Amino acid sequence: MSLLTKVLRKTAAATLVATMLAGTAAQACTRLVYHGVNDQIITARSMDWSVDVETNLWVFPRGMERTGQAGENSLRWTSKYGSVIASGYDISTTDGMNEAGLVANLLWLVESNYPEFSESSAPGLTIAAWGQYILDNFATVQEAVDELRKQPYTIVSRDVPGQNRLATLHLAISDASGDSAIVEYIDGKAVIHHSPKYQVLTNSPTFERQLALHSYWTEIGGTVMLPGTNRAADRFTRAAFYVNAIPREEDARKTIASVFSVIRNVSVPFGISTPDQPNISSTRWRTVADQKRMLYFFESALTPNVFWVELNNIDFSKETGKVKKLDLGPNQANTFSGVVNDKFEESKPFEFLGL
Repeated sequence: MSLLTKVLRKTAAATLVATMLAGTAAQACTRLVYHGVNDQIITARSMDWSVDVETNLWVFPRGMERTGQAGENSLRWTSKYGSVIASGYDISTTDGMNEAGLVANLLWLVESNYPEFSESSAPGLTIAAWGQYILDNFATVQEAVDELRKQPYTIVSRDVPGQNRLATLHLAISDASGDSAIVEYIDGKAVIHHSPKYQVLTNSPTFERQLALHSYWTEIGGTVMLPGTNRAADRFTRAAFYVNAIPREEDARKTIASVFSVIRNVSVPFGISTPDQPNISSTRWRTVADQKRMLYFFESALTPNVFWVELNNIDFSKETGKVKKLDLGPNQANTFSGVVNDKFEESKPFEFLGL
């Protein structure tokens, strides 16, 4: 049997499994973590959504009093770390990095099933504030995982704004050391995958099944063939190959360029709509978080420039730090370039969507 025949047979098998596992509808996103030389750790993500997700950038200082927005039995905490975040509909934190270099990314997972919530369960935490809870409270993935294993809260979900379906998400966490964790709720129970090797996350199927599917392509090898569709399983494999294939540069500019090139490679062209595959949605924006240099880059699909926030030059203190907002406009079409710290304006914080 020729090499080509073997490759084609493996490809056919992988495609069949992908079709079986990824047939359910979901919105698309991709997250990846780059491990570079000289302690360079960079986390990138794409936000793929069928409509404008009404994202703005926010600065949150330390000392903010938070609630899980779940009624009387709500989780309550005070933020220990300041953060820069990208909101969803200005009612949720969907992406961000805190001043310790911890990054949280929330991506769609239609298989998510959260525990029943009642007055006798662990305190409620709205899914809209799940990522913010992580950014507010932890400096490392290990700290977060240790606490999450204690099950300190019960996730509660609400319908996506303007849609008749619950928000079903899984959570990716990465820190400045390169450690990583994926948190999913399957059959009402939290499933935590914790290892620096878990560099990539997309959408359906569940992470454990995604890894099994990806193993087909690791046998073939990325230099021989890579899956090229916009489906989550294919984006997972391309991201996993390229994030470890790009050069390990000491030059920060080249490193950022390389990571951007990978997250763009797994993005969905703007305007793409596949009626019979609602899991494929246009990439609305991308973020790249440099966890060594404390830079948070943002790129909208509708503007020509990349811009960024310098976290080291933000006052996150409880005493004098202010909540600030960078208004990105409808479809994130407001144009910025370079450092945008001085473009933020003091603002009242948004309220997380809860019960």
